[in-house]
Amino acid sequence: MRLVLTEFVSLDGVSQGPGSPTEDTSDGFTRGGWLVPFLDEQFVRRTSDWLDRADGILLGRRTYEAFARDWPQITDPDDPYTARMNSLPKYVVSSTLTEGSWHPTTVVRDVDGVSKLKEEPGRELQVHGSARLGNSLLAAGLVDTLRLVVAPTVVGSGRRLLDHPIEAVGLKLVEQEVTPSGLVILEYDAVGAAAVAEYEGVTAFV
Repeated sequence: MRLVLTEFVSLDGVSQGPGSPTEDTSDGFTRGGWLVPFLDEQFVRRTSDWLDRADGILLGRRTYEAFARDWPQITDPDDPYTARMNSLPKYVVSSTLTEGSWHPTTVVRDVDGVSKLKEEPGRELQVHGSARLGNSLLAAGLVDTLRLVVAPTVVGSGRRLLDHPIEAVGLKLVEQEVTPSGLVILEYDAVGAAAVAEYEGVTAFV
């Protein structure tokens, strides 16, 4: 399976608490809910299309426990995500959990376990949220595709997606889209080590 990391970020790189002021208040964070004002039909359609490609969901423990609490309680038959989120195989990376409550769930102990998961047949193994896990997987070279939804707002505080230090990662932009509300959707394929060069003047590029 291809490992696809899907993240919502602000212009200043914050990934914490996009969906609600109470979603993630760890470390005293009080500015959650910054993505919600910009949700629109095009965003819902695109994210639903992404979920259609998933053969598994991979989560860190904190995100898994929040999802396991909330998703089974959604009973709206018109919700575009719920049936698939609840029925897809879930994998949670944790050194403390022994089993999951959100079925079907498999506990994966570490990054090596994720590498073995990628060897299984299938389309996409999708990471949703779970920024700490995503950062570790990107640093380990396990992410094949990075999907970013960038909200037109500066949060000003909160946990950022791409914390340093990690190894430099090269990315190639393969898709881009702007929704009517101003969300910028960017899809990158990982291409190995990040390229570097020395500037030799504009004539070198024409």
